[in-house]
Amino acid sequence: MKSYRQPGLVLTDRHFTVPLDHSDPGGEQIEVFGREVVATSKAAEELPWLLYLEGGPGFGARRFTGAEAWLGRAVQEFRVLLLDQRGTGLSTPANRQTLPLRGGPREQADYLARFRADSIVRDCELIRPQLTGGAPWTVLGQSFGGFCAVRYLSAAPEGLSTVLITGGLPSLDAHADDVYRAAYPRIERKVAAHYARYPQDVERAREITAHLAEHRPESAGHRLTPEGFQSLGIMLGGGSGSHQLHYLLENAFVRTPHGTELSDTFQEAMRTASSFAGHPLYALLHEAIYGQGERPTGWAAERVRAEFPQFDAATALQSDGPVLFTGESIHPWHFDVDPALRPLRETAELLATRGDWEPLYDTERLAVNDVPVAAAVYHDDMYVDTAHALRTAASIRGLRTWVTDEYEHDGLRAGGPRVLDRLLALVRDEA
Repeated sequence: MKSYRQPGLVLTDRHFTVPLDHSDPGGEQIEVFGREVVATSKAAEELPWLLYLEGGPGFGARRFTGAEAWLGRAVQEFRVLLLDQRGTGLSTPANRQTLPLRGGPREQADYLARFRADSIVRDCELIRPQLTGGAPWTVLGQSFGGFCAVRYLSAAPEGLSTVLITGGLPSLDAHADDVYRAAYPRIERKVAAHYARYPQDVERAREITAHLAEHRPESAGHRLTPEGFQSLGIMLGGGSGSHQLHYLLENAFVRTPHGTELSDTFQEAMRTASSFAGHPLYALLHEAIYGQGERPTGWAAERVRAEFPQFDAATALQSDGPVLFTGESIHPWHFDVDPALRPLRETAELLATRGDWEPLYDTERLAVNDVPVAAAVYHDDMYVDTAHALRTAASIRGLRTWVTDEYEHDGLRAGGPRVLDRLLALVRDEA
């Protein structure tokens, strides 16, 4: 256990041992990492704990520099644990380099099936008494972290004093097909808004798509394809994402002795933006987080996309229509073009066809919930369907919502202290 300092903060790196399979507590163990953060001025005080669960799946907790963003507000009254959920960050990372230690694709898929919200919550419940002495703690869940928080309310509400959720109220019963059937129209609206803001990008996106379709270049082993280019629409779900996408497109082409080509700058930016090297579990488990019961997810985003032919790039190029970006969806081709995912293609297929998922949410328990809960619901959130979120909010007794169009899905990052203040006020009946 190591402690060190950043401006205004004392940080302590903590490592915990938990069962890989919580139904077999005496079996194989894995390590989970968390970073304790406390204000320097309060380091010796007995403070309530706040557990932060990052969005994803597949992302480690954010690495802050000092008391920035919402963390600066949190340490005014909490001792914070920034948890790397199992398989992410420093918590027994799962990726193309480490997963072969498990064996072949079948063993890898069986292993990763234990990396969903149900296991994450049980990890938290083993960690909590080691830090709090048994006292319940506040959980702040962003995006997928909010999904985990709702699972926490379903499975172990006795461990919770308060729950705060930002952009992360899941549907309690939707299949992955329902999730993507609701997602594609939202994405189309975001693309239309982007093209209205930057009309010059309509033709530029068509030019880039046509070039990629003809030449299929590679950047550091990453195959750059029209579908991969379209997937850059994932940027449109953030507050500044439309602007970032525009700036990425504006320098796409350069004149060379061989004619007009895609610039190295653009190719590297596209590769970086579309690579899953830093978060492969996002791709591997993205649909598995919706799995409940015996029905496989079955590459839902790919199947449902066929219901929305306007997203087909080839069709758009053959007509005068705009090329529509996608985002917040994973497809089989991701595992063909990305070198970080290519060795895991068969593992991903086995997860997609799996049909023995544990139900994640206990609707009866949620209906009698007595833990104070507040949730920020972002109007027309590209990543989490607002209608689904509000139905879930109505199903959790006592949950209070703040529905806002002031922020996009990254409101906790963009709004920081204000968002956290608003949610704390709601659970304390001060709003």
